[in-house]
Amino acid sequence: MSKSLIDLISILDLEQLEVNLFRGNSPKTSWQRVFGGQVIGQAMVAACRTVEGRLPHSLHCYFILPGDPQIPIIYQVERLRDGKSYSTRRVTAIQHGNAIFSIMVSFHAEEESAFDHQDKMPDVPPPEKLTAEEVAKQPLFKEMPEFIRRYYESDRPIELRPVELGRYFGQKIEDGRIHVWIKTAAKLPDDPALHMCALAYASDFSLLDAIMARYGRTLFDKRMMPASLDHAMWFHRPFRADEWLLYAQDSPNARSGRGLTRGSIFKPDGTLVASVAQEGSVRERR
Repeated sequence: MSKSLIDLISILDLEQLEVNLFRGNSPKTSWQRVFGGQVIGQAMVAACRTVEGRLPHSLHCYFILPGDPQIPIIYQVERLRDGKSYSTRRVTAIQHGNAIFSIMVSFHAEEESAFDHQDKMPDVPPPEKLTAEEVAKQPLFKEMPEFIRRYYESDRPIELRPVELGRYFGQKIEDGRIHVWIKTAAKLPDDPALHMCALAYASDFSLLDAIMARYGRTLFDKRMMPASLDHAMWFHRPFRADEWLLYAQDSPNARSGRGLTRGSIFKPDGTLVASVAQEGSVRERR
Protein backbone atom coordinates (compact mmCIF):
# COMPACT_ATOMS: atom_id res chain seq x y z
CA MET A 1 0.00 0.00 0.00
CA SER A 2 1.43 3.39 -0.98
CA LYS A 3 2.20 6.16 1.50
CA SER A 4 -0.32 8.44 -0.21
CA LEU A 5 -3.20 5.99 0.23
CA ILE A 6 -2.31 5.40 3.87
CA ASP A 7 -2.20 9.16 4.48
CA LEU A 8 -5.57 9.90 2.89
CA ILE A 9 -7.34 6.92 4.43
CA SER A 10 -5.93 7.76 7.87
CA ILE A 11 -6.98 11.39 7.50
CA LEU A 12 -10.57 10.40 6.68
CA ASP A 13 -10.77 7.45 9.10
CA LEU A 14 -12.26 9.00 12.24
CA GLU A 15 -12.34 7.43 15.68
CA GLN A 16 -15.87 7.14 17.09
CA LEU A 17 -15.97 8.33 20.70
CA GLU A 18 -19.74 8.23 21.26
CA VAL A 19 -22.91 7.85 19.19
CA ASN A 20 -22.58 11.32 17.59
CA LEU A 21 -19.02 12.17 18.56
CA PHE A 22 -15.89 11.54 16.48
CA ARG A 23 -12.19 12.41 16.63
CA GLY A 24 -9.88 13.15 13.69
CA ASN A 25 -6.15 13.78 13.46
CA SER A 26 -3.98 15.87 11.16
CA PRO A 27 -1.05 14.51 9.13
CA LYS A 28 2.48 15.50 10.09
CA THR A 29 3.23 18.52 7.90
CA SER A 30 4.97 21.87 8.20
CA TRP A 31 1.66 23.74 7.80
CA GLN A 32 0.87 26.30 10.48
CA ARG A 33 -2.86 25.56 10.35
CA VAL A 34 -5.10 22.67 9.36
CA PHE A 35 -5.85 22.45 5.61
CA GLY A 36 -9.47 23.47 5.04
CA GLY A 37 -10.22 20.51 2.80
CA GLN A 38 -9.18 18.17 5.61
CA VAL A 39 -11.81 19.59 7.97
CA ILE A 40 -14.48 19.44 5.24
CA GLY A 41 -13.63 15.82 4.42
CA GLN A 42 -13.48 14.69 8.05
CA ALA A 43 -16.73 16.45 8.95
CA MET A 44 -18.40 14.79 5.97
CA VAL A 45 -17.17 11.38 7.15
CA ALA A 46 -18.67 12.08 10.59
CA ALA A 47 -22.01 13.01 9.00
CA CYS A 48 -21.98 9.95 6.71
CA ARG A 49 -21.38 7.65 9.69
CA THR A 50 -24.81 8.65 11.05
CA VAL A 51 -26.85 8.10 7.84
CA GLU A 52 -27.72 4.77 6.20
CA GLY A 53 -28.86 4.12 2.63
CA ARG A 54 -28.41 7.71 1.41
CA LEU A 55 -25.51 9.67 -0.04
CA PRO A 56 -24.73 13.37 0.38
CA HIS A 57 -26.01 15.71 -2.33
CA SER A 58 -24.88 19.04 -0.86
CA LEU A 59 -22.85 20.66 1.88
CA HIS A 60 -22.54 24.22 3.17
CA CYS A 61 -19.87 25.18 5.66
CA TYR A 62 -18.03 28.03 7.39
CA PHE A 63 -14.42 28.20 8.54
CA ILE A 64 -14.63 29.94 11.92
CA LEU A 65 -11.11 29.72 13.42
CA PRO A 66 -7.79 28.35 12.13
CA GLY A 67 -7.31 24.70 13.07
CA ASP A 68 -4.31 23.60 15.15
CA PRO A 69 -2.59 20.66 13.37
CA GLN A 70 -0.83 19.59 16.57
CA ILE A 71 -3.97 18.37 18.39
CA PRO A 72 -6.98 16.19 17.41
CA ILE A 73 -10.23 17.70 16.16
CA ILE A 74 -13.53 16.66 17.79
CA TYR A 75 -16.56 16.41 15.46
CA GLN A 76 -20.00 16.65 17.07
CA VAL A 77 -22.91 15.53 14.85
CA GLU A 78 -26.48 16.77 15.27
CA ARG A 79 -29.20 14.70 13.58
CA LEU A 80 -31.54 17.44 12.42
CA ARG A 81 -33.82 15.50 10.10
CA ASP A 82 -34.57 12.04 8.71
CA GLY A 83 -37.44 12.40 6.24
CA LYS A 84 -38.78 10.15 3.49
CA SER A 85 -36.39 11.56 0.88
CA TYR A 86 -33.88 13.73 2.73
CA SER A 87 -31.69 13.57 5.84
CA THR A 88 -29.88 16.59 7.32
CA ARG A 89 -26.87 16.67 9.60
CA ARG A 90 -25.03 19.53 11.25
CA VAL A 91 -21.42 18.91 12.30
CA THR A 92 -19.33 21.18 14.50
CA ALA A 93 -15.55 20.81 14.63
CA ILE A 94 -14.10 21.66 18.05
CA GLN A 95 -10.59 22.41 19.33
CA HIS A 96 -9.53 23.96 22.66
CA GLY A 97 -13.23 24.09 23.60
CA ASN A 98 -14.09 26.36 20.65
CA ALA A 99 -15.94 25.75 17.39
CA ILE A 100 -13.44 26.12 14.55
CA PHE A 101 -15.72 24.94 11.72
CA SER A 102 -19.41 24.25 11.06
CA ILE A 103 -21.02 22.29 8.23
CA MET A 104 -24.52 21.31 7.15
CA VAL A 105 -24.71 18.16 5.00
CA SER A 106 -27.88 17.08 3.21
CA PHE A 107 -28.48 13.47 2.09
CA HIS A 108 -30.97 12.37 -0.58
CA ALA A 109 -32.48 9.02 -1.51
CA GLU A 110 -31.87 8.39 -5.24
CA GLU A 111 -34.94 9.00 -7.41
CA GLU A 112 -35.97 9.33 -11.05
CA SER A 113 -36.43 12.81 -12.56
CA ALA A 114 -37.96 14.31 -15.68
CA PHE A 115 -35.13 16.85 -15.80
CA ASP A 116 -31.52 16.03 -16.63
CA HIS A 117 -29.12 18.62 -18.07
CA GLN A 118 -25.63 19.99 -17.42
CA ASP A 119 -23.10 22.55 -18.64
CA LYS A 120 -20.57 21.47 -21.24
CA MET A 121 -17.05 20.60 -20.15
CA PRO A 122 -14.33 23.07 -21.24
CA ASP A 123 -11.97 21.95 -23.99
CA VAL A 124 -8.55 21.56 -22.34
CA PRO A 125 -5.56 19.22 -22.79
CA PRO A 126 -6.02 15.82 -21.11
CA PRO A 127 -3.97 14.97 -18.00
CA GLU A 128 -1.73 12.69 -20.06
CA LYS A 129 -0.41 15.80 -21.82
CA LEU A 130 0.39 17.50 -18.51
CA THR A 131 2.71 14.96 -16.88
CA ALA A 132 5.99 16.09 -15.38
CA GLU A 133 7.75 14.64 -18.42
CA GLU A 134 5.57 16.59 -20.86
CA VAL A 135 5.77 19.82 -18.86
CA ALA A 136 9.57 19.47 -18.62
CA LYS A 137 9.74 19.87 -22.41
CA GLN A 138 8.48 23.44 -22.07
CA PRO A 139 11.23 26.10 -21.78
CA LEU A 140 9.56 27.65 -18.73
CA PHE A 141 9.81 24.47 -16.67
CA LYS A 142 13.53 24.97 -15.96
CA GLU A 143 12.63 28.13 -14.08
CA MET A 144 9.51 26.71 -12.42
CA PRO A 145 9.14 27.61 -8.73
CA GLU A 146 9.64 24.83 -6.21
CA PHE A 147 5.98 24.93 -5.07
CA ILE A 148 4.86 24.06 -8.62
CA ARG A 149 7.37 21.24 -8.93
CA ARG A 150 5.79 19.81 -5.78
CA TYR A 151 2.54 19.27 -7.71
CA TYR A 152 4.26 16.47 -9.62
CA GLU A 153 5.79 14.68 -6.63
CA SER A 154 4.31 11.32 -5.60
CA ASP A 155 3.93 11.77 -1.83
CA ARG A 156 0.80 13.95 -1.95
CA PRO A 157 -2.66 12.54 -1.10
CA ILE A 158 -4.06 14.42 -4.13
CA GLU A 159 -2.39 14.62 -7.55
CA LEU A 160 -2.72 18.00 -9.27
CA ARG A 161 -1.97 18.80 -12.90
CA PRO A 162 -2.56 22.51 -13.64
CA VAL A 163 -3.45 23.43 -17.23
CA GLU A 164 -2.52 27.14 -17.35
CA LEU A 165 1.11 26.98 -16.19
CA GLY A 166 1.89 30.47 -17.47
CA ARG A 167 -0.03 32.04 -14.59
CA TYR A 168 2.73 30.93 -12.22
CA PHE A 169 5.10 33.19 -14.16
CA GLY A 170 2.99 36.33 -14.09
CA GLN A 171 0.62 35.63 -17.01
CA LYS A 172 -2.76 37.27 -16.41
CA ILE A 173 -5.93 35.24 -17.06
CA GLU A 174 -8.34 38.08 -17.89
CA ASP A 175 -11.57 36.18 -17.12
CA GLY A 176 -10.04 34.25 -14.22
CA ARG A 177 -10.95 30.88 -15.77
CA ILE A 178 -8.40 28.25 -14.80
CA HIS A 179 -8.37 24.44 -14.94
CA VAL A 180 -6.69 21.73 -12.87
CA TRP A 181 -6.88 17.95 -13.28
CA ILE A 182 -7.20 16.25 -9.87
CA LYS A 183 -7.41 12.74 -8.43
CA THR A 184 -6.37 10.86 -5.31
CA ALA A 185 -2.78 9.67 -5.55
CA ALA A 186 -3.75 6.02 -4.97
CA LYS A 187 -6.77 3.80 -5.49
CA LEU A 188 -9.60 4.00 -2.93
CA PRO A 189 -12.02 1.29 -1.75
CA ASP A 190 -15.33 0.94 -3.64
CA ASP A 191 -17.34 3.12 -1.24
CA PRO A 192 -19.26 5.96 -2.96
CA ALA A 193 -19.48 7.99 0.26
CA LEU A 194 -15.70 7.77 0.75
CA HIS A 195 -15.13 9.03 -2.81
CA MET A 196 -17.42 12.00 -2.06
CA CYS A 197 -15.49 12.78 1.13
CA ALA A 198 -12.20 12.50 -0.78
CA LEU A 199 -13.43 14.89 -3.48
CA ALA A 200 -14.66 17.31 -0.80
CA TYR A 201 -11.13 17.16 0.67
CA ALA A 202 -9.62 17.93 -2.75
CA SER A 203 -12.16 20.65 -3.61
CA ASP A 204 -10.45 23.21 -1.37
CA PHE A 205 -7.21 23.00 -3.38
CA SER A 206 -6.46 25.98 -5.65
CA LEU A 207 -9.94 27.57 -5.62
CA LEU A 208 -8.71 31.01 -4.56
CA ASP A 209 -6.11 30.80 -7.36
CA ALA A 210 -8.90 31.86 -9.73
CA ILE A 211 -8.92 35.28 -8.03
CA MET A 212 -5.14 35.70 -8.27
CA ALA A 213 -5.05 34.54 -11.91
CA ARG A 214 -6.78 37.76 -13.03
CA TYR A 215 -3.77 39.72 -11.71
CA GLY A 216 -0.96 37.42 -12.78
CA ARG A 217 -0.30 36.53 -9.15
CA THR A 218 -0.51 33.38 -7.03
CA LEU A 219 -1.50 32.50 -3.49
CA PHE A 220 2.15 31.66 -2.84
CA ASP A 221 2.99 35.36 -3.12
CA LYS A 222 4.44 36.25 0.30
CA ARG A 223 2.55 39.55 0.19
CA MET A 224 -0.77 37.68 0.30
CA MET A 225 -2.79 36.52 3.33
CA PRO A 226 -5.34 34.12 1.80
CA ALA A 227 -7.94 32.20 3.84
CA SER A 228 -11.12 30.31 2.98
CA LEU A 229 -14.21 31.81 4.65
CA ASP A 230 -16.97 29.47 3.52
CA HIS A 231 -17.46 26.56 1.13
CA ALA A 232 -20.43 24.97 -0.61
CA MET A 233 -20.55 21.84 -2.74
CA TRP A 234 -23.20 19.95 -4.69
CA PHE A 235 -22.86 16.37 -5.92
CA HIS A 236 -24.65 15.62 -9.19
CA ARG A 237 -23.60 12.27 -10.66
CA PRO A 238 -21.54 9.19 -9.65
CA PHE A 239 -17.74 9.35 -9.97
CA ARG A 240 -14.53 7.93 -8.59
CA ALA A 241 -12.15 10.32 -6.85
CA ASP A 242 -9.20 8.06 -7.74
CA GLU A 243 -9.73 8.71 -11.47
CA TRP A 244 -8.86 12.00 -13.20
CA LEU A 245 -11.42 14.80 -12.83
CA LEU A 246 -11.23 18.26 -14.39
CA TYR A 247 -11.70 21.09 -11.90
CA ALA A 248 -12.78 24.17 -13.92
CA GLN A 249 -12.67 27.33 -11.80
CA ASP A 250 -13.46 31.02 -12.18
CA SER A 251 -13.88 34.14 -10.04
CA PRO A 252 -16.84 36.41 -10.89
CA ASN A 253 -16.15 39.00 -8.20
CA ALA A 254 -13.64 40.37 -5.69
CA ARG A 255 -14.02 43.40 -3.45
CA SER A 256 -13.40 44.66 0.08
CA GLY A 257 -10.79 42.02 0.92
CA ARG A 258 -12.99 39.11 -0.20
CA GLY A 259 -13.20 37.14 -3.44
CA LEU A 260 -15.82 34.73 -4.77
CA THR A 261 -14.80 31.61 -6.69
CA ARG A 262 -16.78 28.87 -8.43
CA GLY A 263 -15.84 25.41 -9.62
CA SER A 264 -17.31 22.73 -11.88
CA ILE A 265 -15.89 19.20 -11.69
CA PHE A 266 -16.09 16.93 -14.76
CA LYS A 267 -15.17 13.35 -15.62
CA PRO A 268 -12.93 13.09 -18.73
CA ASP A 269 -15.97 12.05 -20.81
CA GLY A 270 -17.60 15.43 -20.06
CA THR A 271 -19.97 14.30 -17.29
CA LEU A 272 -20.52 17.05 -14.70
CA VAL A 273 -20.20 15.35 -11.29
CA ALA A 274 -20.04 18.25 -8.82
CA SER A 275 -20.22 22.03 -8.40
CA VAL A 276 -18.40 24.17 -5.84
CA ALA A 277 -18.54 27.76 -4.58
CA GLN A 278 -16.27 29.47 -2.09
CA GLU A 279 -15.65 32.95 -0.74
CA GLY A 280 -12.19 33.68 0.59
CA SER A 281 -10.33 36.45 2.37
CA VAL A 282 -7.68 37.83 -0.02
CA ARG A 283 -5.73 40.51 1.78
CA GLU A 284 -2.28 41.94 1.19
CA ARG A 285 0.11 42.23 4.11
CA ARG A 286 0.59 45.80 5.30
